[in-house]
Amino acid sequence: MRKFTVSELTNLIKINLEEMFPEITVQGEMSNCRPSSTGHLYFTLKDGGACISAVMFRNRYRNLSFEPKDGMLLRVIGALSVYHQRGTYQVVCEEMEQCGAGDILALLEQRKRALADEGLFDDARKQRLPRFPETVGIVSSPTGAALRDILNILNRRAASVNIIILPCPVQGNEAAAIIARRIEQANFWNLADVLIVGRGGGSLEDLLPFSEEVVVRAIVGSRIPIVSAVGHEIDWALSDYAADLRAPTPSAAAELVSTNCGAALSVVRGFIDGMYQSIEAKLDKIRLLAKPFGAEDMEYRFRAILEPRLARFDDAKDSLIISLQNRVADIRRKLELERRTLEAIDPNAVLRRGFSIVIDANTGKLVKSASHIQKGDRFNIRFMDGQVKVIAE
Repeated sequence: MRKFTVSELTNLIKINLEEMFPEITVQGEMSNCRPSSTGHLYFTLKDGGACISAVMFRNRYRNLSFEPKDGMLLRVIGALSVYHQRGTYQVVCEEMEQCGAGDILALLEQRKRALADEGLFDDARKQRLPRFPETVGIVSSPTGAALRDILNILNRRAASVNIIILPCPVQGNEAAAIIARRIEQANFWNLADVLIVGRGGGSLEDLLPFSEEVVVRAIVGSRIPIVSAVGHEIDWALSDYAADLRAPTPSAAAELVSTNCGAALSVVRGFIDGMYQSIEAKLDKIRLLAKPFGAEDMEYRFRAILEPRLARFDDAKDSLIISLQNRVADIRRKLELERRTLEAIDPNAVLRRGFSIVIDANTGKLVKSASHIQKGDRFNIRFMDGQVKVIAE
């Protein structure tokens, strides 16, 4: 039996396949779309039973009238080619046209509409992220690049934040159930102040666990605010709509949950710098004001300040004394006038001038007229130095 080297066998396969399929038309759903930095487009065409790699080189790709995306149903025309170095075959596409949405994309759109009708994506039910989280939980693969990116950024921007990793697979049939269970466990034990749920980039099929209904409902039911960070910026999953905040990448999610810590530190540093500047400015002003006040002329300066005030005090004192003296003299004059008035109306003063007072002995009333007296009436006549009892004849 003839023995082949790997190169010989690969060349035979290449010759046979390329001669047998010089031009083919293939229809399938686009998946794992990866535009390269060189301008070529690498992707996979798949249906329900199989998949095949495909490439469209730059000179053809740049002439497309639409932007290919995962989930699109495409029809491509090209040739089958074998890649020696990897021992793989692929379709080299010359033309491409869009036929509609693929099965996966249609399923996701249908599920999205159903969950949206339940109100699971409404903004009103979404929570605000804590301003200063003490603990950040990460629901992701423990070996993925996404976790390393998140840890690096959190350590750099918020080194004091505690980090709890809730490991789970991020692709495959069992991934969705485990992701949901990790979210529920974090809530049951109150493990974190905010959760990052996500993974790095991948094909539409790779990201499917984050669009499963069980994951969406676990996110909606979480009391802990959740940031969804699935894939790259152009990728999307239903967890993005259900989460309290969507981050375009896992790295961006780490920046979002640590933004407030970094901003707060910047504000505090700004306050400290402003306070030092303000204190230094006040000290400079005090030094400038105190500079002219040397020891030799301090007494002169104090006298210049005090003497006008002492003079005003003396003037106020003299004015007060004069005002009080005038007030006392005025009161004395009034008292003398009142004394004289009282003396003028004093009955004793009238008696001293030779007058007397006649008082009815029975009633004790003054007798002011002779017509009021009858024979035999008894009276008391009061003089200055005594009184006399009389009977009228």
